[in-house]
Amino acid sequence: MDRRKFLQASSLAGAAIAFGARPAWSATVDAHVEILLDESIGIIAPEIYGQFTEQLGGVIYDGVWVGEGSSTPNVHGIRKEIVDCLKQIHVPVIRWPGGCFADSYDWRDGIGPRKDRPTRTNFWADDPDARRLSGNAVQLYENNAFGTDEFIRFCHLSGAQPYLASNLRSLPAMEFSRWVEYCNSPAGSTTLAKQRAANGSAEPYNVKYWGVGNESWGCGGNFEPGEYAEEFRRFTTWVPHYGVPLSYVGSGPNDNNLEWTNGFFEALRRKNYMPRELRGWSVHYYTWNLSMGQTNDWVAGKRDALDFDETGWYELFLQGLYMEDIVRAQWGLLGEFDPSRNIKLVVDEYGAWYKPGTQLDPTHMLGQQVTLRDALLTAMTLDIFNRHAEKVGMAACAQLINNLNALFFSHEDKFITTPVFHVFDMYAAHQGGQSLRANFSSPEVHYQRNGKTASLAGLLGSASLTGKTVTLTATNPDLKEPRVTEIVLRGSAKIASAEASVLTNTDMHAHNTFEMPNTVQLKKHAIEVQGDGLTITIPAASVSRIAIQLA
Repeated sequence: MDRRKFLQASSLAGAAIAFGARPAWSATVDAHVEILLDESIGIIAPEIYGQFTEQLGGVIYDGVWVGEGSSTPNVHGIRKEIVDCLKQIHVPVIRWPGGCFADSYDWRDGIGPRKDRPTRTNFWADDPDARRLSGNAVQLYENNAFGTDEFIRFCHLSGAQPYLASNLRSLPAMEFSRWVEYCNSPAGSTTLAKQRAANGSAEPYNVKYWGVGNESWGCGGNFEPGEYAEEFRRFTTWVPHYGVPLSYVGSGPNDNNLEWTNGFFEALRRKNYMPRELRGWSVHYYTWNLSMGQTNDWVAGKRDALDFDETGWYELFLQGLYMEDIVRAQWGLLGEFDPSRNIKLVVDEYGAWYKPGTQLDPTHMLGQQVTLRDALLTAMTLDIFNRHAEKVGMAACAQLINNLNALFFSHEDKFITTPVFHVFDMYAAHQGGQSLRANFSSPEVHYQRNGKTASLAGLLGSASLTGKTVTLTATNPDLKEPRVTEIVLRGSAKIASAEASVLTNTDMHAHNTFEMPNTVQLKKHAIEVQGDGLTITIPAASVSRIAIQLA
């Protein structure tokens, strides 16, 4: 039996044991959720709800950055609407400048007076979509108008911690140390601290999170794991802290590549090197939604963001749920090298990735429309992180705006939220809460796949406790059947009240546009409280949040 099938079988066996001693449920409902108030899995790190930005397409330019002189409402050049929305969802951390762009980026190019900053060839200049653009488009030639100081200001305005991805492929280790110095050295202490003051901030930025390279198995250098381990040691040995507890994130695998993880940590162990600052191990997993039989190719086989049938709806979720296997397997292997569990998983790139053609503007490279389907996928992914709160320490949805699994779309003065934004709005209540063990039981969803019947869990979700509030989030992927669901709390607490909100639409292709920005929106939902339980009808094709106040 392969690892993936073993993990799935173990999970089902555990669920069967958990349900074995449960009292009888009501016969009038078809789905059940049991929340165990006394069984905490761990604290849900707020950083799980992080975001990702890159100098790519319309993410920074036309997205985050509009410039101080723009007629678009802005705060020091940062689009005001995006700042306001990020405050609303309590964004905890934002990653920048990449992505693949990071390993071609010299941080010194992006500081100082903008008129003096150099223009460089963008990493993404050879992308087919970029080659269709003309002139000195920023997608082809990076003008560095947005650099370290602008990014830190963006984070401060939004209430987020900055997470910087360093260039390990094409800069020397000294430049990593110098970037830390520029950001964190005390006011007036060094030449770089004085340069930072001249650029607008005498006080240090105190950046805690540092990615040591990005996708070092691919665009970040095409290293073998042992080679990357050698570079990691060079970059991280004896970096001054300036009083800031640094947290390094190692460049982990693509998908569930256990050989990469094992090779890296074996190489560190042979050198007896495991720095206390290594607190995160990056994992990247995109739900490519490939046509059946296709390999994980850059373009070939990818399906469309808008043109899909029922099978395409369900297949996306089936592929996305593999994230849970990745988390379990990578965590299990990490334990062999880090038995004290100081290193957490950092899933700092995830989301659906479709073929080009549905972006809202030609300059939005790797842009794609975001539908209700993507909202459910994102909710399922966040629920996985919540259920494994002791394993996942940080995550970043890819990407924030005008790209892949975006929360926002913008172009010039136009700005809208997507269904994925509403998921983060619903799920923000989980941040910092205790993840509670919750058992879900419902009929499976069956659909046709290559002429055969395939199945998918009919109800998925997670639960957390903050103070006297239990937050339950759940997805019903069934396109046709709502779930009359009984929710019961196991423990000494009683329910005082409850309220629910839901994200759904009768059209599985529903999405927001500049012309129709409110097609997919959150709505209040009826809920019935009965003693230590409650009943709710969870609509078909929906994400729901139930907030339960304890007496």
